[in-house]
Amino acid sequence: MINQLITKIKKTGAPIVVGLDPMLKYIPEQIQKAAYAEYGETLEGAAEAIWQYNKGIVDAVWDLIPAVKPQVAMYEQFGIPGMIAFQKTVNYCKEKGLVVIGDIKRGDIGSTSEAYAVGHLGKVQVGSKSWYGFNEDFVTVNPYLGSDGVKPFIKVCQEEKKGIFVLVKTSNPSSGELQDKLVDGRPVYELVGEQVAAWGAECMGDSYSYVGAVVGATYPEQGRILRKVMPRTFILVPGYGAQGGKGADLVHFFNEDGLGAIINSSRGIIAAYQQEKYAQYGAANYADASRAAVIDMREDIAQALAAR
Repeated sequence: MINQLITKIKKTGAPIVVGLDPMLKYIPEQIQKAAYAEYGETLEGAAEAIWQYNKGIVDAVWDLIPAVKPQVAMYEQFGIPGMIAFQKTVNYCKEKGLVVIGDIKRGDIGSTSEAYAVGHLGKVQVGSKSWYGFNEDFVTVNPYLGSDGVKPFIKVCQEEKKGIFVLVKTSNPSSGELQDKLVDGRPVYELVGEQVAAWGAECMGDSYSYVGAVVGATYPEQGRILRKVMPRTFILVPGYGAQGGKGADLVHFFNEDGLGAIINSSRGIIAAYQQEKYAQYGAANYADASRAAVIDMREDIAQALAAR
């Protein structure tokens, strides 16, 4: 799957992943009203609004980007109907030819991690048959429990030719409370990066590993360090746009081949119509605003890479 992701990045010229992280406050009133008219102000109504909102955005941007990243918590909060909307979103994005990164941030003891890995990336055995669960192409993984929590995912990745992105240096302000702590004079995030590189050596694609890393755009200097620590690791970079990251901050996440990183923007794209820059589109044309935001992001990154 890492080879397919790279192929799609080259084809689109956009090392971009759109985070499909819907919240009701982002969803235009006309979509919510239509959903509530059919299902009431219920969990089912909220899930229908989310699904229709996602579909509009995907229809507007699918030809510009290689991948999407639905954040599962935004769906889980609406219970079973929300998870049905998550599954419909995953399926629809794959029908459009997009790579789907499930932002699930799972990681637990071995047997539990194995169940997470099977449920999101692999097949579960039911009697004499096996079935895919959510069937994403990649998922995000929390490495805090060590190899016990990560290797079950790697095993499924090897079987299914899929991938993971392991949290290394996250974009949130308090990440340094643990990730920047020194162990034998070196920050924890650097040690985790070395471990990710070692795990990745076990399952390589043509030029990059199936085991990727998450490193926030809000920490460009750490990105520079980790790029050297993990030369054959693809880096998923959250924090662009709404969290403050800019194209100029991103150049050190990429290798000299112009590859090695994919930049995530969530509300900066899916709620673009609420920004002053794209206000002329209005709520009625929210998806067109999202398309314009993707084009602007692509140009910002391209200019930054050309200038380095």
